[in-house]
Amino acid sequence: MKRIVQIMVLVVGLMVGTATAVAAPQTYKLRVDGLSCPFCAYGIEKKLGALQGVGRIEVDIASGTVAVTMAEGATLDEAAARKAVKEAGFSLRSLEPAPAAPQGTGQAK
Repeated sequence: MKRIVQIMVLVVGLMVGTATAVAAPQTYKLRVDGLSCPFCAYGIEKKLGALQGVGRIEVDIASGTVAVTMAEGATLDEAAARKAVKEAGFSLRSLEPAPAAPQGTGQAK
């Protein structure tokens, strides 16, 4: 009986470890007022990129959006994002979770 319990604990541990290993990083879509040029994009990338856990940033000037992909297991705090956007000279209109972009299709931080 003790052996069965040990095997079950091992199997459950492996299942949890596997599920964690395949979890995709979280991506957030920020709508930002005031983005109009590549210098704007650079400024906001610099400020958001300094936040802990940020993995990749993609700025779309035309739509006024910024996609922020976090490192695995990290989340983006809205207050910290709002502060970083304000320090870059812009206004954060909204922040919402978004599906992760395929790897290799964005601009690295």
